[in-house]
Amino acid sequence: MTTARPVLATPLRDVPFYTPARNECALFELAWRRKLPLLLKGPTGCGKTRFVAHMAARLGLPLHTVSCHDDLTAADLTGRYLLKGGDTVWTDGPLTRAVREGGICYLDEVVEARKDVAVVLHPLTDDRRVLPLERTGELLEAPDGFMLVVSYNPGYQSLLKTLKPSTRQRFVALEFGFLPPEQEIAVVAAESGLPAGRVAPLVTLAGRLRALKGQDLEEGVSTRLVVYCASLIAAGMPVREAVLSTMIEPLTDEPEVKAALVEVAGAVVV
Repeated sequence: MTTARPVLATPLRDVPFYTPARNECALFELAWRRKLPLLLKGPTGCGKTRFVAHMAARLGLPLHTVSCHDDLTAADLTGRYLLKGGDTVWTDGPLTRAVREGGICYLDEVVEARKDVAVVLHPLTDDRRVLPLERTGELLEAPDGFMLVVSYNPGYQSLLKTLKPSTRQRFVALEFGFLPPEQEIAVVAAESGLPAGRVAPLVTLAGRLRALKGQDLEEGVSTRLVVYCASLIAAGMPVREAVLSTMIEPLTDEPEVKAALVEVAGAVVV
């Protein structure tokens, strides 16, 4: 697969910071050029949303982001009639706006949405690339500059919250994980302003806590939390307090588990 660098349509200073782990930037650009939908899989806080923002800026594309939740319906994405000044007026949803205007529509944690959302996405994720609006009688054809990107965290899947194979197989898929320690240190240092030498123990701790996923913890420490921790330390907070507030308290409410995590942290950074 070619690893050509993406076209830089936005000045570098305005592009959100992102460090590639593999060939994801080249794959994203190729998917966009070939009008293919993209599915991003990976744990919470590993950089999926930042990656999409980075690529949208690099390609000079508008970005329509939707954080999916249990109450999100197809109508929330496509639009609905609303009362305005005594008149009933159709109002586009974010998906419809993206299809009309072009750009990237990013559905974050798509499995959290209601099941009728997948039905709306299907015509946009095959060779038709259309969005039927039954309430207005329109059949919108997606422009060349439109791209659909969805993401989810496989670690939270259940029998009730997962993508059907018939939906997953409509997407090109990218699996995300946490960066190797050297790269994660560089990212955290760049984001927080804390010197790399002081960031290194935090990343080491994050790796040890991630190893506990599925045992004492449902989810490991995200890179986002490590950045929060480093940012607090850079602002003057004592290391112990910063670690407790960002890399331990958000992970568990169980006193025994918390005490064990504090012990692990003490052996690494405090």
